[in-house]
Amino acid sequence: MIQPATYQLAEAPGTLKVSGALTFATAASALEAGREALGRGKPGTLDLSGVTQADSAGLATVLALLAHARQNGTAMKVANAPTGLEALARVSGVTAFL
Repeated sequence: MIQPATYQLAEAPGTLKVSGALTFATAASALEAGREALGRGKPGTLDLSGVTQADSAGLATVLALLAHARQNGTAMKVANAPTGLEALARVSGVTAFL
């Protein structure tokens, strides 16, 4: 049986940590949950060390969270981006935003 893709967000002082799948199946809810978490605090780091799977929707989610943080006065940086997500950002021409 194929398991549905899932993700988790964990908030720690100064950090919003994402784990699990950041894909088409989870992107919309991850973005909504991430925006809510950003509304509760101003994390300076988006830690992606727990991301096990990512696609272009996951990359779009990361970029949208960074933009949301910036619009709300927080300079958030990405830490521990998976190699596949970095490669996707490179071919998409958005590496500078990570």
